[in-house]
Parts: sequence; structure tokens; C-alpha cells
Amino acid sequence: MTGSTATSDQVVAAARTWVGTPYQHQMSCKGAGSDCLGLVRGVWRDVVGAEPVPIPAYTYDWSEVSKAEVLWNSARQVLQDVDTETPLAPGQVLLFRMRKTAVAKHLGILVTVGQTPRFIHAYARHGVVETSFSAPWQRALTARFTFPPHA
Repeated sequence: MTGSTATSDQVVAAARTWVGTPYQHQMSCKGAGSDCLGLVRGVWRDVVGAEPVPIPAYTYDWSEVSKAEVLWNSARQVLQDVDTETPLAPGQVLLFRMRKTAVAKHLGILVTVGQTPRFIHAYARHGVVETSFSAPWQRALTARFTFPPHA
């Protein structure tokens, strides 16, 4: 997508090409292995271009002890915030807090809205899947972002 702006259709199409990729912590290789951050990184490469920053190694429990919102703050640096008043839209990057008192550290990409909203994400023992953006997932939603245009 060099020289263009990523549309929501392009983001959704790119995300769907990752479905079926096995879960692998810290990886971002379509078909071989990915975690939730790796999925978003891979879609970035598909629709925006080269990744903007190197990703340091991270553990499964990253940020939990310090309570630092590392993923949220990092996302704000490279993605574009979506205001809470803006309706949900396909192609938005979703950030989740898996427990009310935990740091936000799970990502997905919204692919459909309406009566049966769906999103794509990666998680252990399931890999990259497209699943219902059900009420429990909606309650865990912490922030939304869009991919920036390619510079």
C-alpha cells in the first residue's frame, strides 16, 4: 500500500489473511505464528508499510507488576486514537483490559459491526481467529485506534 492511505476494507482484508495462523508468543509471521500484537504488526506491514519501531521482548505477564499501561501508551504513539463517541467501524484496532484491575494488553481488529459484530485476534491454544465481538468482549474494550496513512 505504499503511497496510499489504508482503508478499513484493506485492513479487514489483510487481517483475514492471518486467520488460521497458529499462536506463537512474540511472533508476527503469517501462517507460521503470531500473538495478538504480532497480528496487528503484520496487518500494519500489509497496509501501512515498514513497522515504525522495533518491538522489545515481552513476557506473558508484562506490565502487570508495574501496572504501567505499556501497550496502551505505545499504541497511542503509532496509531490514531478513536474518540469514545465515534461509532465502532471495521478496521479499528481494539485494545482490551482482560480484568478490571489489570493493564490493557490484548489486541484485535474489528471486521464487522451491526447485529453480529466480529473481530480478529490471536490467543493461546486458538491461534488467529475471527470471533464474535460479544458483550463480554465489548465490556473489556478499553480503547480503539485506526492505522495511520502511509507517509
